[in-house]
Amino acid sequence: MRVLIYKPAKSATQSRCQCGGRWLIEPILEARREVEPLMGWTSAGDPLSSLRGRLTFSSPQEASTFAKEQGWSFEINMPQERRIHPKSYLDNFET
Repeated sequence: MRVLIYKPAKSATQSRCQCGGRWLIEPILEARREVEPLMGWTSAGDPLSSLRGRLTFSSPQEASTFAKEQGWSFEINMPQERRIHPKSYLDNFET
């Protein structure tokens, strides 16, 4: 099984990231999701699809160690650094 290790981004309604340094393991689903004809629910053939957002770790090393112990192949997505450009009120009137 393949998994993705990443640090979640802040939501659009937050002014700063409340992630608290947590890292998630999310399975990369091999089977496609299908709509169940009777009730209309979306289901996946993979039983590990319910792990989405539930396996949290404090560092990518802990997450990769856990994935190795489970025998999973993994990919780590490192977060991009946020660049804040200092601005002043005077910058609004420059032409």
